[in-house]
Amino acid sequence: MHHAWSTPLFCNVILILCSKRSTKIGASPLAWIQKVLSIPDDVIIARVGLDTYMFLRYMRSMFIIFTVLALLSVVTIMPVHITGGEGEEGINVLNMSNLPQDSNKIWVHIVFFMVFVVWVMRIIITELKVYTRLRLWWLTNRAHSSKVGASTVMVSSLPDTLIEREDKLHSMFNIFPGGVRQIIVNRDCSELADIVEKRDKYAAKLESLMTSYAVNCEKAHKKAVKKGSAYVEPKRPMMRESKIPFKGPKLDAVEFLSTEIAKLNEQIAESGNDASKFKPQSSAFVLFRKQIAAHMSAQTVLDYKPFSMNAVSLDVNPDDVIWSNLNMNPYNRRIRGYISSALTVGLVITWTFLTFAVTGLVSVKNLEKIFKVKMPTSGLFGIFTGIVPSLALVVLMILLPIFLRFLLRLEGTPRVSEVDLRLLNRFYFFQVWNIYFVTIFSTAVLSTAAKSIGDPSKIPELISTQVPKASNPILTYVLLLAFTGAANEIIQVAPLAMRYIMPMLFAKTPRAIAEGEAPAEFDWATSIPTHSLIFLMGLSYSFIAPLVNIFVAVYFGLFYLVYRYQFLYVYNDTNWVTGGLSYPKSVSQMMTGVYISEVYLLLMMVARVNSSANAIIRIVFCGLIILCTVGTHLYIKDAYMPISNFLPVRGAAEIEENPSASDRFPDIGGDRDMFESALDASDGNSAIESDSKGRSRIYALYGSLVPKKLIDYVLTKMPSILHSSSSAGSPNPDTTPSSSNDVAEEEIAGEHTDKPYSSMPMPTAHHYSVSGDVVVSAADRPTSANTNIFATDSIVPLAPNNPDAMPTSPDSQMYLDSGAPGTSQSIHSYSSKTELRQRRVAAEGFSSASAVRRSRYDTPETRLYADANDNALAEAFANPALRAKPIVSLWVPVDSNGLCNDLYSQVRHLGAGTIRVVTNDTFICEKGRVRANVDFIPEDFVFTSETEKPTSVAPQQ
Repeated sequence: MHHAWSTPLFCNVILILCSKRSTKIGASPLAWIQKVLSIPDDVIIARVGLDTYMFLRYMRSMFIIFTVLALLSVVTIMPVHITGGEGEEGINVLNMSNLPQDSNKIWVHIVFFMVFVVWVMRIIITELKVYTRLRLWWLTNRAHSSKVGASTVMVSSLPDTLIEREDKLHSMFNIFPGGVRQIIVNRDCSELADIVEKRDKYAAKLESLMTSYAVNCEKAHKKAVKKGSAYVEPKRPMMRESKIPFKGPKLDAVEFLSTEIAKLNEQIAESGNDASKFKPQSSAFVLFRKQIAAHMSAQTVLDYKPFSMNAVSLDVNPDDVIWSNLNMNPYNRRIRGYISSALTVGLVITWTFLTFAVTGLVSVKNLEKIFKVKMPTSGLFGIFTGIVPSLALVVLMILLPIFLRFLLRLEGTPRVSEVDLRLLNRFYFFQVWNIYFVTIFSTAVLSTAAKSIGDPSKIPELISTQVPKASNPILTYVLLLAFTGAANEIIQVAPLAMRYIMPMLFAKTPRAIAEGEAPAEFDWATSIPTHSLIFLMGLSYSFIAPLVNIFVAVYFGLFYLVYRYQFLYVYNDTNWVTGGLSYPKSVSQMMTGVYISEVYLLLMMVARVNSSANAIIRIVFCGLIILCTVGTHLYIKDAYMPISNFLPVRGAAEIEENPSASDRFPDIGGDRDMFESALDASDGNSAIESDSKGRSRIYALYGSLVPKKLIDYVLTKMPSILHSSSSAGSPNPDTTPSSSNDVAEEEIAGEHTDKPYSSMPMPTAHHYSVSGDVVVSAADRPTSANTNIFATDSIVPLAPNNPDAMPTSPDSQMYLDSGAPGTSQSIHSYSSKTELRQRRVAAEGFSSASAVRRSRYDTPETRLYADANDNALAEAFANPALRAKPIVSLWVPVDSNGLCNDLYSQVRHLGAGTIRVVTNDTFICEKGRVRANVDFIPEDFVFTSETEKPTSVAPQQ
């Protein structure tokens, strides 16, 4: 059905900021492929962040690696296997098991694998070089460094002497460059948090009951009109105060809940206005004046006492903090860590038995034993026995992260992002053990053990024949994930069901409907290990069963294409902002795959050993490959890992000398100094700058895959490639917005072009207020009655031309305030994750013509910027219970005849000035269902003397 907000009437209603939105895709079914592949790297980083960009580079590198590997193995290793002559049948003819035990052709595998490992290691080193440069650029870019969290550290396990003496704590950290701006000691607010939680629970229930009552009133009125009878008011909702069913007398639910909410709000007002009355905890936020000071303190031994102040977190965002883990004794934290590790080992053992049970249950022989019948081995049943074990494993692995996340929180991990980063390694270990070794490799081991009973001398020969045959389960698993996984990723079955089915069943209130429209988020902690596992499977069997290479190449190719589309058009991963810290985890998992693959090669050479010197030399070569890999790995850890986590002093010094140098996208593929190209470009010739930009982009795309000399040779012979690349992401200067107003007007119009990062508007709004591109802190915000940016001049009520439309009569558009206009400027939110964003206020002089409506889902824009005052910072980094305001906003639907006015007024009266009733952007359709504008934020609505009156605004044309 057609709704009002699908028309140009609500031109500034958005789910994602316009500056983050991708351009429209053509009507062709395959137009999305060309579109997502043509977007430059700098634009991708600007829209989806460094974490996503490095993940896409990772997937692209894997695709290219296995594509080249598949092509080379088809022309080198596969012919050797086919002509082996060992009498294997079917798909096993393509495996190493078809080679004779003493064949000298095995040297092809060694040379092939050695060359390929060298190329993979080169790709890893070059990609790490790109990553470290991008990481430095991300840290120093003003879009990040201007946020106060960039220069803030969270210190845990503070000693009692420093907790009681904040001045002593201040003087200790003041030794770092620039000194300390502010120190915020965390407080124990558990009792207040319980009060806030109870208040929120009552508010949600009252909002639901009021919505149901409004719907019943609308239905009763339409029924009376249809029958020509008098309208009979529906019964008011009733409830029992006791949690035990059927215990206690029935009470008027609206009256009871409104009164209780008012009492709880009074307690919140009395308790939350002074943080000093709460007991300090053993953790604090240290806000430095310089970003480099925060990074230096994170690398420094802060105390001479064991385990004191040993946990320091960088780039702190209050929404990312697990507040219940901040007051943990360091010894208690370590004991919890040991318990968590022990439970993790227990989970490994438990999941091992579950995996054996699932895979063994569906085997043909076990089914024959259970049901005492002869089972077929072909047709649909054969497909069943091949696919079901892999599908069952996928289901088991979906449940596993829930337990692992619980254990990591149990350890006392202070931030959600740290939980996910640590989960990357644990989940990868589980997958390698349970899926790879237990399920797949154990098949070959058990088969070898069974056939070698009574004759252990057959073990080497059996290993060389049975291990290659274990590639069949790998092919099944990879194919299952490649096609069903990629298809599910782009179809989004679960979110699709949540989007259309769940609202009909559970989303009854406007708030629930709006929350149900939240864009999907990517599960980093489980997706990256899964792709690393596929890399391990492919590389370890690349020389044993070369057919695996083709399937793995298809897997990474499909997922890379799908992910580029998903991250640009579907996912909203604004809650995952680590500055690319997940990429070093991916590199570590790649190195694990390389090591296991090399052990496989050594194992296969040992299994084919004989008395000849040729066999001994092959083993020596395999050992040398492992030693060279270890040396390269040590080089990577020493050379790149330190600079991938922290801000180098040289980079900070260069940016402090020339702050604008970090605004330009860096030369990530060149050998020049990090910011040298940016300085040269500012004074150089535009044509030279264009060629340099195009060459840098080509280096960034292909420099890790092929030598730069080859790239330079191709560019010399085909200069048109260079020119097309340099202009691909360069905007026409005439079309680049020249002012913030131009940017705002362009965003309102819903138009956006694929511009590089340097030409895109930087985010400047934080969670306190928005005024175009100007940040207004809490202390500086005006209190004038004319500060309502969501009044009738900027928010147009729905006025469709169909029966399901929002009514536009003055009597039906209700604006009910709970008190004076000044009391509605800072409102409690229902979700701690969006607490900061929902307390934004309007700035005086805000123009509706240039207003850009901030989306409820754009959480990174809620972070405080460094120009906020100390009071705003203290409030932002306070416990969510302390940030809770003694006032709630109930978002309920408006009925077409004002039948609920008395009830809404009663709620306002019983709330004693602490309950607001907001009915904007809602209506009840002909079918009696609630409809709401999903981008409207009731907590953002600021009441004035004008908006308290019922109004009617003509729809825009």
